[in-house]
Amino acid sequence: MKVLLINGYETHKDSNGKLNLSLYSLILSNLRKKGFDVRLSSVEDYDRYQEINKFLWADVIIFQFPIYWFNIPGELKQYLDQVFAFRILYNSSLKYGQGGLLKGKKYMLSSTWNAPSYAFNDKKEFFEGLNPDDVLRPMHFAMKYVGMKPLADHSVSFHDVVFNTDFPKYQKDLESYLDKYLPKQK
Repeated sequence: MKVLLINGYETHKDSNGKLNLSLYSLILSNLRKKGFDVRLSSVEDYDRYQEINKFLWADVIIFQFPIYWFNIPGELKQYLDQVFAFRILYNSSLKYGQGGLLKGKKYMLSSTWNAPSYAFNDKKEFFEGLNPDDVLRPMHFAMKYVGMKPLADHSVSFHDVVFNTDFPKYQKDLESYLDKYLPKQK
């Protein structure tokens, strides 16, 4: 299976990107050990046409990124604006949202949040009962618009990463997720 792994981190004055890079590297190592053909991308350094070809090539696209102000980083959004090319990755259709040309492909979101896990799924807390996928709904709709479907019924997210980083737990959770949804190639 062919996987495109995208590093969605952008340089930020308040973040050095080490956790994001560690998770990105963990995904890469996990998939290569299991026999996946993996190509890499970064939103800070890319050629539009090479990226378009990577999307056409891949069976699964994985995005690893931090959350900045309750959303994807600006350079990840700009990357999508540049790479999601009209008449190549999506087209017009009679019914809105049905012109995606990446049908049959899957995507996975892996995100890091300063927000602690208790802030989600509880109507009394900050996110008012929403889960991380609810907050990332625009990203899910962008993937749907180009024809892709999620790899699983939920993405993977890591919480409280600024004040209570727990990399061993993140590593275990990420490897379990990958082993369940992207098992070893036969």
